[in-house]
Amino acid sequence: MEDFFQVGIITSTHGLRGEVKVFPTTDDVKRFKRLKAVILDTGKERLDLEIETVKFFKQFVILKFKGIDNINDVEKYRKASLWVTRKNAVKLAKDEYFVADLTGLEVRNEDGGRIGILKDVIETGANDVYEIDLDDGRPLLLPAIKQCVLEVDVEAGFMRIHILEGLL
Repeated sequence: MEDFFQVGIITSTHGLRGEVKVFPTTDDVKRFKRLKAVILDTGKERLDLEIETVKFFKQFVILKFKGIDNINDVEKYRKASLWVTRKNAVKLAKDEYFVADLTGLEVRNEDGGRIGILKDVIETGANDVYEIDLDDGRPLLLPAIKQCVLEVDVEAGFMRIHILEGLL
C-alpha cells in the first residue's frame, strides 16, 4: 500500500508574496481547506511545508506556505508535486479505496482463481471503471459496481469479481 498520495502540482507563482497556483490531483478540491501540511517533492528534495492560507481560483488552488513570503522563494518549486501522508489523507467511507492502493491488485474470478491484474481506474461520471489486464492477454473494462466487484482486500492484495454477460 502507498504511504503517500499526490494532492497537487505547483503550476506557477501567484502574486509577489510567495503564493503558488496548484493544479489539484485529488477528487475533492475542498480537502485543501482542512489540510494543514504537505510534502513538496522537487525530484531532488522533499520538504515538509505548513499551509498558511488556501484560496480557490477557477480550477486551481492558491496556497501560501508558512515562512515563504516572497515570489523568489517559491519560483524554484514550479512543477513540483505536493503530497500528503496516508495519515493526512481524506478519510474514506466503507467500500471506498485509494486508486493507488487498487492498481496492481491481483484480480480473481468468483471461485477465487487468478484471472489478471488491475491496471488502472478510469473515472467516469456515473461510476469508476476498472481496467484489467487478463492473464490471457485480453483487456477487460469492468464497471466498479456491486454486481461486478464481489470483494476487495487491499491488504491481501486481491479483488474478486463477477464478469457480467457481454463484457468479454
